[in-house]
Amino acid sequence: MDRLEPKLVTIFGGAGFVGTQIVQLLARRGHRIRVAMRRPDLAGHVKMYGSVGQVQPIQANLRDAASVRHAVQGADIVINLVGIGYASGKQSFEAVHVDGARHVAEAAKAAGASTMVHMSALGVDKAAAVSRYAASKLDGEAAVLKAFANAVIIRPSIIFGQGDGFFNLMGALARFFPVLPLIGGDTRFQPVYVGDVAQAFVLAAEGKVKGGRIYELGGPQVETYRDLMARVQREAARNRPMLPLSPGIAKLLAMPLAILPGKPLLTADQVELLGVDNVVSDAASKDKRTFSAFGITPTAMDAILPSYMYRFRKYGQFDRDNAPAPVL
Repeated sequence: MDRLEPKLVTIFGGAGFVGTQIVQLLARRGHRIRVAMRRPDLAGHVKMYGSVGQVQPIQANLRDAASVRHAVQGADIVINLVGIGYASGKQSFEAVHVDGARHVAEAAKAAGASTMVHMSALGVDKAAAVSRYAASKLDGEAAVLKAFANAVIIRPSIIFGQGDGFFNLMGALARFFPVLPLIGGDTRFQPVYVGDVAQAFVLAAEGKVKGGRIYELGGPQVETYRDLMARVQREAARNRPMLPLSPGIAKLLAMPLAILPGKPLLTADQVELLGVDNVVSDAASKDKRTFSAFGITPTAMDAILPSYMYRFRKYGQFDRDNAPAPVL
């Protein structure tokens, strides 16, 4: 990537899994970065990604438009990565994905930012009819483009990499559970590497792709959910039987999990999402609204998963050669 004149970038959600990757790339390219989040006192680690004073956490809550306006004041580039997998109290899908996204876009426009990049999710247009999460993400995209017509919307598939929320969770289940539940086993996914996603966001932030468009990011491999679970078992050197569950049974299972303390392991809305394909659309491929627009060759799972999934094996790093074939 060619180096541009350093600019001021405000990133909402910049202390998370994808955000920290983006912050590091932007810092290496000389940009000044504000990491906007509800609890900036918990984001001290992001300061280490740049030189002294280059990366600064700042308080902002997407539900509070005034705090959002303050966070983007003077920013040249605004990036919104904030998303929730389940609703809880005031953190509803509508409040975060729709109203929050609108607050960011309106504030970015009012502040005179030249570029805005918004993270959505692959397949939300197909799943909106059955999933509140997907419907809110889709409405959020519309709200962003209405307020900031030249915004770049990026829809990644399941994101993998060190610290991801999918393969690490599945690896933990394979390690501790004698049987693995299989929901939507034939649903197709196109997992994408976090480093590739971060690079795409940086290129979009620097104006390297056309604005006012929705880009769909998927990896080089399309696999069913059953295939992904088998892959998890290979990497974790486990041999757990898989138990197919109908959507109805899965929703019944999700009910008690939803009332347990902490983050729910499964929700009824997520069950619906697992029934909808999560792959790059033919229209996006035809229009080159994929990684090809960014000049990025996506990274295969085989190149990355072994670097961190070994920890779910019985003897961790000392058990890398013990990988039985999974039971299908």
